[in-house]
Amino acid sequence: MSSKPAKPAAEGEAAPKKSKKMLVIIVVAALVVAIAAGGAFFLLSKKKKAAAEGEEEAAAEEKPAAHAVDPKAPPVFVPLEPFVVNLQPENGEQYLQVVLSFRVADAHTGDQIKALMPEIRHRILMLLSGKKASEIANPEGREALAGEIREEANTSLGYEKPKKKKKGGDEGEGGPIVAVLFTSFIVQ
Repeated sequence: MSSKPAKPAAEGEAAPKKSKKMLVIIVVAALVVAIAAGGAFFLLSKKKKAAAEGEEEAAAEEKPAAHAVDPKAPPVFVPLEPFVVNLQPENGEQYLQVVLSFRVADAHTGDQIKALMPEIRHRILMLLSGKKASEIANPEGREALAGEIREEANTSLGYEKPKKKKKGGDEGEGGPIVAVLFTSFIVQ
């Protein structure tokens, strides 16, 4: 008789062990599924965020090269110190004294110009010293000079020269400097 009661007790012990193992397996499986779902959610949200940032960067790159001036915003001007250069000789020695200002697309461009001022001044000095008095004696020559100065300054800021040249130095495409304005222009 002692063997019969032991047998049901052994079967009773096996049932709780199987149910505990089954419970552990279910809990572990649930944890694995939860971790996988959390990882998938994290990766998808990270991917969406990266895609949104990529779209913002693409939109920033697609801005027009003209750097249109906002008509509602007050104009932004960056005055430059005077330039005095010897002109190319024609009828004896002549020099040019010019004071100019840039009209720019925004205040940020003004800060960029100030940071790059030595390079911009160098480019302008080289341009001015290569001119003859006869080339800049009339309004058309001065307008052409303004356009050339604008191109050189925009090049210093990292913008390519426009493929089609516009007449004069008025507003056009090719960079954030939209105009060169002479405030003093003396040839002697």
